[in-house]
Amino acid sequence: MDLHVTVSGQRDLAGQIYRQLRERIVEGRLAGGTRLPSTRELAQQLGVSRKTTLDVFERLLAEGYLIARRGSGTFVADTLERLPARSPGHPNAQIRAAQEGCRALSDGHDRRDRHDQRDGNAPPWWQTQPEALALPRPDPRLACDFAGGVTDKSRFPFDVWRRCITDALRVQARGTGAYRDPAGEEKLRLAVSRYLAFNRAVASNWDDVIVTQGAQQALALLARVLLRPGDIVAVEDPGYPPAREAFASCGANVVPVPVDDDGLIVDKLPKRARVIYVTPSHQFPLGMPLSLARRVALLEWAQTHGALVIEDDYDCEFRFEGRSLEPLKSLDNAGLVAYVGTFSKTMFPELRVGYMVPPAALKGALMRSRQTADCHGCVLTQTALADFMLNGHFARHLRRMHQTYAARRETLLKHLRGPLAAWLEPVMPNTAGLHLAARLAAGADETALLAAARAASVGLHALAPFHLETPLQQGFLFGYGAVEVEQIDAALTSLAAHLPRA
Repeated sequence: MDLHVTVSGQRDLAGQIYRQLRERIVEGRLAGGTRLPSTRELAQQLGVSRKTTLDVFERLLAEGYLIARRGSGTFVADTLERLPARSPGHPNAQIRAAQEGCRALSDGHDRRDRHDQRDGNAPPWWQTQPEALALPRPDPRLACDFAGGVTDKSRFPFDVWRRCITDALRVQARGTGAYRDPAGEEKLRLAVSRYLAFNRAVASNWDDVIVTQGAQQALALLARVLLRPGDIVAVEDPGYPPAREAFASCGANVVPVPVDDDGLIVDKLPKRARVIYVTPSHQFPLGMPLSLARRVALLEWAQTHGALVIEDDYDCEFRFEGRSLEPLKSLDNAGLVAYVGTFSKTMFPELRVGYMVPPAALKGALMRSRQTADCHGCVLTQTALADFMLNGHFARHLRRMHQTYAARRETLLKHLRGPLAAWLEPVMPNTAGLHLAARLAAGADETALLAAARAASVGLHALAPFHLETPLQQGFLFGYGAVEVEQIDAALTSLAAHLPRA
């Protein structure tokens, strides 16, 4: 068959062909079971090298969009046949309910805790929480601390950032002094929408983007408008504790769902779940991506059960092997996914800027909730960040940091697969992000490992706190965002030297 694919110019030919084929498959214009021309035929048809078409087919095969049958050819996989159809006029039950208003402000909370509040006390849930979230804070007293979720600020171009801030101050000085749009500055929303379209295949208009104070505020806003006390929220186990706490603070019943090598096990979702929180590009903290078959199954499940999926794409920018699957949001034709991102992992956490692209039906409720929370974010920071992105500085910073983090990851894996192999086993596939997870090897003594880490002045962080249910196997998270290659090499060499000999 002839494919209606075109190439323009000579730049990124494989990317152009890939995006067009993937779009036709996702939209159903290339139906499951359709036989594609050979890579040689397609190369001749398009006037490109066969290597270009081979690269495209290999990527689509690896991601599950195509299947190869020996002796028969290459065919479109039927995995996407079950994807929920686009139905913009009929948001699911959870979104319809959110359109009625910000329900976290409803009398449901008042009735539940009225007695405690008459006594001048906070509701019981808040009284039992720690004073601060368990966010990563490396111990400076250690020779090397593998805390996760930490970035390397020393490599950030603060000279460029300073100029962006100065320009933003000039813009702010000329302003009217009025309150701003709770969704964020238009220029930054435009920059984010362009970035998502080009880098993450998330098609969105600038007006679809909501800028937040980090990803945590995005999660908190979604929780406030979606959840009533007693609603079930399904989360990955192990998973991200601050997300669980955002949902629980609204009175939700947070239910753990196990993950395996393909990510979240969709068949284990509780049938009454109203919200599902997932990290499909790089499962936190184990690292595997959610397979294409599971992505389709999850979207199908969400439409069938009237649930909303919250996709946290927290460190998708750094991928070191192969190509990542496109976000779950890029497959969402039916308004089932709220996409959440952050600049904390690409720039630095103190920036406190994140964003979300929710289903259109949720935007009104989210804006009302945002206005009651903090009205809007810092205009100065948003204006500077928009210039930083639109002028190409953000993309250049990502390219530099990609090389830096790749070298650190490679050094860490060299030790885990070498001198430490009898003690720790990396969780694979784990080809992206700023951390690796490693399970305790069979027969290894966790107490001895931790004692050796203390003697070597190495900070190890267990995976157990990320679990809601008791883990079957012990393990550790190795964050390499804030440690140099030389630190990693010296620290793990010292750790191996302090371990008991077999």
